Amino acid sequence: MTGPKLNERPGTRAVLRHFGTSAFKVRPVLDLIRDHGVAEARDILRFCERDAATAVGKLLASAVANAENNDGMDPEELFVSACYADEGTTAKRWRPRARGRATRIRKRSCHITVIVSRLSDEKLARARAAQAADTRTRRTQRVAAGRGGRAARRDEQAPGTAPVPPTVVEEGPVVDEAEETQMGQTETETTRPGMGQGPHAPEEGGVGAPPGAAEPQTETEQEGK
Repeated sequence: MTGPKLNERPGTRAVLRHFGTSAFKVRPVLDLIRDHGVAEARDILRFCERDAATAVGKLLASAVANAENNDGMDPEELFVSACYADEGTTAKRWRPRARGRATRIRKRSCHITVIVSRLSDEKLARARAAQAADTRTRRTQRVAAGRGGRAARRDEQAPGTAPVPPTVVEEGPVVDEAEETQMGQTETETTRPGMGQGPHAPEEGGVGAPPGAAEPQTETEQEGK
């Protein structure tokens, strides 16, 4: 057996008739708030970018006011149990076109209905427990932040404590890598002994002799000469 029809569901309702927008454009907005709490539905409609969200928000506020004033319900315990949009009257207008013809313009309207009901005791208990836990968490974070700030100010204003001077790091002149390499090559050239000079000069034709130098003659070649 199916559930009750939308227009037969229990709860407090508010109806907006002959709203100058098609039901096709209003139904996506109603789908956003269906089965949500009143507070959450208001937030959703506040940030919805569709034009129909403004009218649906006013209609939701009217339904909540009816439940509070006529039925004595608490607004914090209400949720959107049902909402729907029906086709309304369609005004027909004509627009002239080429060659003596005319085109029909359909100005559609709709009837919007929002029904709010009280949450069940089980869902209401879960919602209150979640809200209490969120409140405790925020209070704990706020108290911890306040204690940390007071401790920091107390350390700054403590008497008899000398402030710690900041550490200053002396930086030498910045030497580029290319300049450093060039300086190293210059020092190597100045400290290396010249070729053929000093006590460490290589022998003629020995190791370190420049290419093309004469090689030492053997005893057989000297006798032949």
